[in-house]
Amino acid sequence: MFLELITPDEKVFEGEVISATFPGSDGSFQVLNDHAPLISTLGKGDVKLLQLIDKKEKEVHYLVEGGVVEVLNNKVNVLAEKIHNE
Repeated sequence: MFLELITPDEKVFEGEVISATFPGSDGSFQVLNDHAPLISTLGKGDVKLLQLIDKKEKEVHYLVEGGVVEVLNNKVNVLAEKIHNE
């Protein structure tokens, strides 16, 4: 699935991921390919992205300060207030 992670100032990440785990306001949740449509608010916490690079899985982490995530048709848009690359 395709994921975009942006703030009001910049696009932090754009690309294909195997899975994404988010710090939802009511608890963490994971999104996989073919996930049902979803809109959720984000709390402060770790966003974990799992990518397949050269046939190896790579995990990337970002610390978000809140925001919104939208999942629709294997596209995930993350609009974060502020992001710190871990």
